[in-house]
Amino acid sequence: MPLFCDVALPVPLDQTFTYAVNGVVPVVGARVLVPFSGQMLMGIVLRVHEDTPAEGFEIKPVQQVLDDAALLPDELMELARWIAGYYVAPLGEVLRGMLPLGAEVKRQVVYRIAEAGRRVLYEGAEKGSSRRSRLTPEEQNREYSVLNYLEGGEAAKMSALRSATGANKSLLEGMVRKKWLTREAVAEERDARRLEKVAVLVGQGVAAKEKSRSFDFASRGDAATGSAQDDTPVLSFGGKRLPRLNENQLAVMAELAAVDGRMRVRDLQETLRRAGVPESTLGTLVKRGLVAIEEVAEDFRFGGVAQHGKKHAHQHDLNEAQMEALATIAAAMAKGGFAPHLLYGVTGSGKTAVYFAAMRRALDAGRSALLLVPEIGLTPAMTGQLVAAFGDEVALLHSQLTPDERAEQWHRIRRGEARVVVGTRSAVFAPVRELGLIIVDEEHDGSYKQEETPRYHGRDVAVMRAKLSGSGVGAVVVLGSATPSLESWANAEKGRYARVEMRQRVADRPLPAVELVDMRQEFRETGQEQIFSRKLIEETQAALDRGEQVIILLNRRGYSFVVMCRSCGEKIECENCAISMTYHKPVSGSDAIAQPGQRLECHYCGFRRGVPKVCPKCGSEHLYYLGAGSQQGEERLQEIFPIARIGRMDRDTVRGRSDMERLLTRLHAGEINLLVGTQMIAKGHDIHGVTLVGVVGADFALGLPDFRAAERVFQLLTQVSGRAGRGELPGKVLVQTYHPDHYAVKFAAEHDYPGFVAKEMQYRRWMHYPPYAVLANVVVQSERLEEATGWSGALGRWFQQTRLERVRVLGPAAAPIVRLKRIYRYHFVLKAERRQMLGEALRAMLRFAEAQGIPRRNLVVDVDAVHLM
Repeated sequence: MPLFCDVALPVPLDQTFTYAVNGVVPVVGARVLVPFSGQMLMGIVLRVHEDTPAEGFEIKPVQQVLDDAALLPDELMELARWIAGYYVAPLGEVLRGMLPLGAEVKRQVVYRIAEAGRRVLYEGAEKGSSRRSRLTPEEQNREYSVLNYLEGGEAAKMSALRSATGANKSLLEGMVRKKWLTREAVAEERDARRLEKVAVLVGQGVAAKEKSRSFDFASRGDAATGSAQDDTPVLSFGGKRLPRLNENQLAVMAELAAVDGRMRVRDLQETLRRAGVPESTLGTLVKRGLVAIEEVAEDFRFGGVAQHGKKHAHQHDLNEAQMEALATIAAAMAKGGFAPHLLYGVTGSGKTAVYFAAMRRALDAGRSALLLVPEIGLTPAMTGQLVAAFGDEVALLHSQLTPDERAEQWHRIRRGEARVVVGTRSAVFAPVRELGLIIVDEEHDGSYKQEETPRYHGRDVAVMRAKLSGSGVGAVVVLGSATPSLESWANAEKGRYARVEMRQRVADRPLPAVELVDMRQEFRETGQEQIFSRKLIEETQAALDRGEQVIILLNRRGYSFVVMCRSCGEKIECENCAISMTYHKPVSGSDAIAQPGQRLECHYCGFRRGVPKVCPKCGSEHLYYLGAGSQQGEERLQEIFPIARIGRMDRDTVRGRSDMERLLTRLHAGEINLLVGTQMIAKGHDIHGVTLVGVVGADFALGLPDFRAAERVFQLLTQVSGRAGRGELPGKVLVQTYHPDHYAVKFAAEHDYPGFVAKEMQYRRWMHYPPYAVLANVVVQSERLEEATGWSGALGRWFQQTRLERVRVLGPAAAPIVRLKRIYRYHFVLKAERRQMLGEALRAMLRFAEAQGIPRRNLVVDVDAVHLM
């Protein structure tokens, strides 16, 4: 019998940990709860064995085995190992990201009396309390109450101690510091099923549907004695006389009878509250046996966006280009095996209809399908169409589900109840059975890159998932975009991906005409710096007068993104981050003078503060707002178009799951005819009434210190332009720019993706950037500046002295945002010709860092970095 097991834990250490088997022998791939560094962590068993660990190591036992069988199939375990190796990430943290089951483990802190606490309790009983304590007599008495409560040796939760003794958290933590108490983090399994209470009329049954049953009201005299001595009604149900009820009880019974005898308790209570019936009435009926309370599985709400007369994606007849694309994908699925495809289709070419048709082919062949979208904001419309096409076979996975909902959907997928899965990047780990097709929509989008450990790219993991699927047999993966990433385009050029093209919009609709507005010339002619050009205002008014809809992209949140002193040039920065704070509240007056007490916010750490009365540096009162965000854009549009129905879409207005649904529903219904927002409005939305798109300030990113800046600007301009002219009417796009001659802007205006790629590839080749090299960004970070600089200096010297084969190292240098969330950041950029060389260099660096005592958590290794900020 195995005596030990090796467990991968979600900690920033590149190793596994050995624990003693405690009764039940766990299987490989099962979850276990184990003690680690004073707390209980959930880990995954990687190996069970009888190998005795080396002497000198204390082997702790497994606290609890959570699963009888392996939770992850072999292909996902292999995928986890690949991610750990490829992205140089701890395997335990990779596995944690694969399992959205945190809701099934309940963690809490408990307190236990220590030996020093027992001595204090004994001495207090003999000598009384200490006169020298800084605590008040009342607080000292509470401490002794806590010690008395814990004297038996059992652990107690904070809530139990608070209710029994009145002790708060600070008092208990003080006792821990004095070593009177010990604090322990414990974890235990919990039931994560979502259940809701349903009130049921006794005799109705769970599935009762008899419509003939009714309540008959008669006077007590008629029912009992034939005389009208009492006006209190008597209730009969199905011909059976029931006990005498008062008016409130009758109201509850009548309400239940009206809905076939079943109603959710929370809905019933709300109805009765509005009618003035006490909540206790329901409890009385339960005690009398007339109503029963049942617990049933709570329905999952998929959400969706009303189509308002439009066909769903699966209801469209495919045109010739769509049929050719589908035929290529279907042939690969019929052949079997790993087959990556790049689906390059211009905006409005009908890629979604091809996705749905391909998914139907996969299901008809007995396989499953996985659809990834880049942002949660795209899931409502996509999910609604999937449910319309595939019904109960659809599952949804993304981070805005509650932990219980995510666990529920995950288990549905694992049991095989859902064969169609839609979600954001983490859905690539869904335990889908018989996976035959993976689709990555808008594959170019940077949102697919995880910005915390493990820093994987959802698109690339999807390709590897398809390769490993079916015990190595493989599956078909389709990467779709109107503006593919240069890496995917290069893979298609080299023959690694099959390229499928759709160069015409559906119904032969023309691509929108794009006009560039030179804002330099606008300033020369008007003498004023305006958010919106005269041309954009004129075209917007004309479109609104025709009853059409307009979208304006203003890709900055807030009202103004800089508050600056006009005397000394000082910007008001976040106290936690080296970044300007954004103003989020409309100002009065036209001079944009900052008023004291108004709110500033940091978009990186969330810190908020008021606008100071004077400049912190020079004491001047001349503080001004500079730059315009979407909030100011909305206000200005309301002034220019007072009768327009204006909406705003950004992270300030779309915070929860339902916010996006409500906004899109209003937009599709025509309740909003002028929408302003950030890049959220640029992706995937299909609103047929939009004929004009205005682009404001999208080219500012060309000045950022990032080699991908031109690619991002081109993609953003092309994607937002694609929102225009998707219906019967032609579309037009106005792009306000200070860089009308930049190749990214010019090629976007001409809808010339191949032309842009050819130009951009030249620069990438000359500078040895992806896709002509592989790249990693290594960030050294610490809350202490001297540590960050010292560690980065040590690594820099090691890089200089170590011979790294065909690996070029840039740095160390201060990161573009040198301080983020109170953490100082310095970085290196590593470029190599081959991925194997890059991986070896990174692992050698980590070994040196460990030998030098540089903690692993203070080193961020970002392989295939998308952002270098």
